[in-house]
Amino acid sequence: MPSDPDIQTTGSLPTQLFTSPPSPCPYLDGKIERKLIAELSGPNPDRLYAALSLAGFRRSHGIVYLPACPDCNACIPVRVDTENYKPSRSMTRIMRKNSGTRATEFPARATEEQFALFSHYVGTRHNDGNMAEMTWRDFQFLIEETTVTTGVVEFRDTDNRLIGACLIDYLETGLSAVYSFFDPSEDRSSLGSYMILWIIERAREMGLPYVYLGYWIEGSRKMAYKARFKPLEGLVEGRWINVSQ
Repeated sequence: MPSDPDIQTTGSLPTQLFTSPPSPCPYLDGKIERKLIAELSGPNPDRLYAALSLAGFRRSHGIVYLPACPDCNACIPVRVDTENYKPSRSMTRIMRKNSGTRATEFPARATEEQFALFSHYVGTRHNDGNMAEMTWRDFQFLIEETTVTTGVVEFRDTDNRLIGACLIDYLETGLSAVYSFFDPSEDRSSLGSYMILWIIERAREMGLPYVYLGYWIEGSRKMAYKARFKPLEGLVEGRWINVSQ
């Protein structure tokens, strides 16, 4: 297991944390969700973000958040150890299936082509959530409202058709997959998993030790795919440990 880069959090953490109002948990029935929230601001938001990522925070727009739910600690921050990651046979097959897919990194700028794909994705996969109601302006904020180093990776097929995209953050400690979406008809090629495989390989090329995948809940079908990327580390009781099954 590679050691965490030497990022000192003492004195660099935000001076003020906010708590979000309680709301129904989107993952566990009957549970209440609350979050600790901090702004990514100050003279060096990228370094602050890297330190907070080591503490399990995730970014959305210009803020970072950490679950602080009453009577529940099911959400575990997880990351892939890129140095020791070895694809399973199923992951190797996924890479072969997508060998013709071309990935290109761009600055964090929204396009109408991305929005059309995003709308199709959430309308098919998540039509019961808030994202299904997002307008072009909302999508533009999702992609472009950031105070840290952020980019968009576009995935195109051999006909140059946009079939997937991923919003990623570039941290001193690794790459963070903020949000991804893809053409639901590409399920047969497991494009969603391939996009994560690509990010892992990109982190390796950049000499970065981790890919942050957000939160994982044991037994959650929505998050089960994350456990397929091994070794998977989770932040448990203040320590990053191997949680691979």
